[in-house]
Amino acid sequence: MRPKKMTARFTLVLVLGTLVACLSTAAEYVRPPPGRVILTAHNKPASHPQQVHVSLVGANHMRVSWITDAKHGQTVVEYGRASRNYTASATGDHTSYTYFLYTSGKIHHVTIGPLDPGTVYYYRCGMAGDEFSLKTPPAALPIELALAGDLGQTEWTASTLAHVSKTDYDVLLVPGDLSYADTQQPLWDTFGRFVEKHASRRPWMVTEGNHEVESAATALPGSPSPFVAYNTRWRMPYEESGSPSGLYYSFDAAGGAVHVVMLGSYAGFNSTSDQHAWLARDLAAVDRRATPWLVVLLHAPWYNTNAAHAGEGEAMRKAMERLLYDARVDVVFAGHVHAYERFTRVHNNEANPCGPVYITIGDGGNREGLAFDFQKNHKLARLSMMREASFGHGRLSVVNATSARWAWHRNDDADSTVRDELWLESLAANGACQRGNHAADSWSDEL
Repeated sequence: MRPKKMTARFTLVLVLGTLVACLSTAAEYVRPPPGRVILTAHNKPASHPQQVHVSLVGANHMRVSWITDAKHGQTVVEYGRASRNYTASATGDHTSYTYFLYTSGKIHHVTIGPLDPGTVYYYRCGMAGDEFSLKTPPAALPIELALAGDLGQTEWTASTLAHVSKTDYDVLLVPGDLSYADTQQPLWDTFGRFVEKHASRRPWMVTEGNHEVESAATALPGSPSPFVAYNTRWRMPYEESGSPSGLYYSFDAAGGAVHVVMLGSYAGFNSTSDQHAWLARDLAAVDRRATPWLVVLLHAPWYNTNAAHAGEGEAMRKAMERLLYDARVDVVFAGHVHAYERFTRVHNNEANPCGPVYITIGDGGNREGLAFDFQKNHKLARLSMMREASFGHGRLSVVNATSARWAWHRNDDADSTVRDELWLESLAANGACQRGNHAADSWSDEL
């Protein structure tokens, strides 16, 4: 909902961009301007759970997170397979944080399970308020992974999420930039309420973007730490994956057939960093016979032909790309650039059949608008297979151990139009790319 008046707690003045109209080279299509920001109010009692979202924790558990304005209330989740018939319950922990004059509500996190795969569960948070339902992911392939980056909370975000939910999916992956609060902490609350309809039904697995840092004024004595809102509100399973930081972690899906690595573009990443050491350990532990698919997400793209954020991922690419290549990562998704772009398989700025496919999908619906300036004569243009400045989302349908279908859906008014699609073969199934294969090693040696 978009109330005419928000509470006196805060006032926002947002200057929206002017209409930008241009035609697609492939079809007559008017690129949309930024949408209005939607401020979703909480009009229920202070004790009622709000901003409910779920995430994966291990093979058969899920974390339920929510906020209450009331400082009292129970950190408990009741759940079961039938509506209003809760046969199990679990308790968790709660916390809060301050950001200068702002104090968050009571933030609850409860892990429930063990849960059966591919099953609908009904649940209630804090023994109060509304009932929600969620569906657990499958225990084996196939699995449907939806992707949407740089979300925000605009009319276009609402369109994107509506299109994502129109067709069933198992997990939503977000490569950074969630609320666009940018230090205005009440926007974290409006975002949580805005996405609750979707994030309470399917697990959302996220990593941080530059808009999550919120460190503009943290040089002052007593200032909040960077990422305090993100880390406190969106708790991801970093400890379960052996990571020392909530800014990067990994998890398995489809019974371990898919290993997803969420990297932190705004955490240390050089060769002596904790993240670099963790990534090396995490990738080395993956058995590609049991895990045929390796997927990586990060925020600032390593490959990009758009003038927006040009070169911002280059230092991280130089530090970490070889780790991904040696592990035969299948696909790398990024956000940050507010457009869609897909590259061929690449390593070290050259086409390489044993490198990942790099895809930028920072087009979820942010308030800043689209990044139109793709550079025709960019040195990487020869490697870019598809690029378009439009809002939309993507879907990675992992069919079996060897094949997956990638499709990018452009938001076109009320419809979601497939504008790019590609069938991928797992590099684990590609004999020419096996480690120790002379042909694969010669590609690496030449680079």
